[in-house]
Amino acid sequence: MGQLSERSAGAAWEHLRRLPVWLPPALLTLAVTVTGLGSAQLWRDELATWSAATRSPGDLLRLAGTIDAATGPYYLLMHIWTRVFGDSTIALRVPAVLAMTVAAGLLAVLGARLVDRRGGLFAGLLFAVLPGTSRYGQEARPYALATMLAVLATLLLVTALRRPSWARWAGYAVAVVALGLIHLIALTLLAAHALVVLIAWWRGPAAAGVATPAQPDTERDRRVWRWLVAVVPVALLAGPLLVKARSQQSRQLDWVHLARLDDLTALPGGVTQSSVVGGLLLGVAALGAARLGRRALLPVGAVLLPVLLLFAAGTVVPLWVPRYLVFVVPFACLLAGAALAAVAAPAALVVVVLAGLLGLPDQAALRRTHEWPRSAPVDYAGAARVIADGQRPGDAVVYSPRHSWLFLDLGIEYHLGDPPRDVLVTEDEVRRGDLWAAECPQPAQCLAGTTRVWLVVSGRHPEPLAAVPGAKGDALRTDFTVTQVWQRPGLTVALLTSRPDR
Repeated sequence: MGQLSERSAGAAWEHLRRLPVWLPPALLTLAVTVTGLGSAQLWRDELATWSAATRSPGDLLRLAGTIDAATGPYYLLMHIWTRVFGDSTIALRVPAVLAMTVAAGLLAVLGARLVDRRGGLFAGLLFAVLPGTSRYGQEARPYALATMLAVLATLLLVTALRRPSWARWAGYAVAVVALGLIHLIALTLLAAHALVVLIAWWRGPAAAGVATPAQPDTERDRRVWRWLVAVVPVALLAGPLLVKARSQQSRQLDWVHLARLDDLTALPGGVTQSSVVGGLLLGVAALGAARLGRRALLPVGAVLLPVLLLFAAGTVVPLWVPRYLVFVVPFACLLAGAALAAVAAPAALVVVVLAGLLGLPDQAALRRTHEWPRSAPVDYAGAARVIADGQRPGDAVVYSPRHSWLFLDLGIEYHLGDPPRDVLVTEDEVRRGDLWAAECPQPAQCLAGTTRVWLVVSGRHPEPLAAVPGAKGDALRTDFTVTQVWQRPGLTVALLTSRPDR
């Protein structure tokens, strides 16, 4: 039986060897990420994407000027996408699926260039089975695109250093500009690129780990200057975006705390969406770095420098969010692929399969909900069904809290399509150029004449009216009584009817 298994693994490896190195990782990533693509409903961040993507370019520009400049280019891209393919849950997530699929293929090619074919193949296969690859490959947010562009830019850098030409440096410049516009924090990857370029200029590409020692080096002095010219466009285009985003930080990241040392230990589990798989990846990657020697300079720098730079900044200003660093995961996989390339192919495939099996509970959980923590999902669709089943003409809806990152109104509107009148809104989020609408300062007056109100409250509340604070709660308690209450995960829906004596 053991010989039969070994023979089967060997046959499987022979089949893999005959295929282009990028194809198996890309196909596996595509298969994994499309599985259950629409199972989890849009979570709060994806609802923000939907809200922004369905606005006009002019409205998007206003939004970028108010709160979300850093994500503005991604929203514009998604606006174009939704105009063509619609705004269903699957349609909104397909760009992330495609980006992660391409990232896996590019990673395999990069690994083949820096290590060898086996190292690239195993790096791509390992990347494909990580829960984090599925998590961010199934999310209508920019992280998958940033991951793809980070790998692409690094691959183009290696190509330009090995065979310098203005055309290759121009391709690298375009990739870096796209990376910065999609995800500003991913520009920390340039620190690793700069280090490799400087060492390639100082001691040659072989010393930087991006070429063989036998490779001739005829234009060492030109490398730094060509790299500097290549990154000028990103400074010109992403620089103003960075300045604007910095001015919006107090609103955009008001929920983030200063970074602490224990945040670093939690990072592998955060970016891979599994502490066990993250630990396994980190251990195997360390072995790969030791095996590669100076060839590990680029992938090690691409992992460590962005992490350390963001952590250092995060100890001064609230900026440390693990998912912002998802783009470093492929480079950790590249190091792990180098370690796996040093053992027999069947043993390496066993490690890849083990990583996939260890991540199965997290794979299943993220297909139930994208909320964090996963033990506290928010069932916008369930709340919307309650309202749809009992809605009558003339009904109104009230949300509490309105100004929170839960986006209660967006969640209900997305699933209902034709929701009850949002009776307290005086200016919607589109007109305000914001993610939140403005509410009536005198709720009692705005509620006058309304006989039925659907109240949507975050959390579980047996007495939902008591959970509404301020003047809004006073007006509702004075003029309405609770007729029926429905509990849904993360939400309470109540039907209120006007008091007979009002």
